[in-house]
Amino acid sequence: MKKKIMAMLLTAAMMVTAFAGCGKTEKKAEEPKETREEVAEQTEKAPVDVNIMALKGPTAMGLVEMMENSDYNFSIAASVDEVSPKLLQGETDIAAIPANLASVLYNKTEGEIQVLAINTLGVLYIVENGETIQSVADLKGKTIYASGKGATPEYALNYILSSNGINPETDVTIEWKSEHSECVAALANGENSVAMLPQPFVTTAQAKNPQIRTALDLTKEWDVLQTDEEKKSSMITGVVVARKEFVEENPEETQEFLEEYHTSVDYVNENVKDAAQLIEKYDIVPAAVAEKALPACNIVCIDGEKMEEKLSGYLEVLKAQNPQAVGGEVPNHDFYYIQ
Repeated sequence: MKKKIMAMLLTAAMMVTAFAGCGKTEKKAEEPKETREEVAEQTEKAPVDVNIMALKGPTAMGLVEMMENSDYNFSIAASVDEVSPKLLQGETDIAAIPANLASVLYNKTEGEIQVLAINTLGVLYIVENGETIQSVADLKGKTIYASGKGATPEYALNYILSSNGINPETDVTIEWKSEHSECVAALANGENSVAMLPQPFVTTAQAKNPQIRTALDLTKEWDVLQTDEEKKSSMITGVVVARKEFVEENPEETQEFLEEYHTSVDYVNENVKDAAQLIEKYDIVPAAVAEKALPACNIVCIDGEKMEEKLSGYLEVLKAQNPQAVGGEVPNHDFYYIQ
């Protein structure tokens, strides 16, 4: 009997030990799970520093909400000559530049530049210190102060002049300045002087001299010329581009940028007074000027297939006028970032 009881006690003790061992095994199974979570946290992708450049004017004005509320590294340039080298050398990831320059850089780099969005439609105007210009025909024989030689302003002006029977080389004198502010100064100092200016520089000129009037809206003049065209195009002043390498290596960041840019453009267009204060804060133009100019700046964020349709048509018009305006050829489909 004693042997039987001892056997039973021994069996019970072994069962307790076995259950205790099971308990320890369960605890050990949990440990690797915690370790994997720690490893996941340690291997999570580090934040990407994104460098963005824009030109002083409407292309930068549409970005101010992002400048205020995002962690991107922004810089504002007075001339496009400051932007292109940094983009090509990889010092800038995303840039707001003239539409035709995007095509030129695409061809120059054999496809290493992609356009993300159209950011500015036509913002060019013919203004004068007088009352002599009522139509494009009235520009014949005039001296026109302008900035943007080799970029969108030059080719847009040449297209409108030549399509109205005015030879840009012989029928007018175009004095090219390095910056829009120089055109404003020239316009303010001369009677019956004429200039081609984008907003907000039109408003700046009028603030300095109330006698300066907007004579022609070149976007409307462009649209008139497109009336009978089978494939219609729009005047496009600026686009946002990115290095293709950046886009391929950072697809999530690229998409996030576009989403935030849409939000910024909507904010600027819907909150003109507040946006004007930010525009002054980031030393683009004074708030009073920005508030008056914004409604005429045509700031947009058009991406995807609609972007390709509008921009390709515009570039075709420029190529027909001068192939070098687009870098020789209108870019292929891979020029357009479409998700």
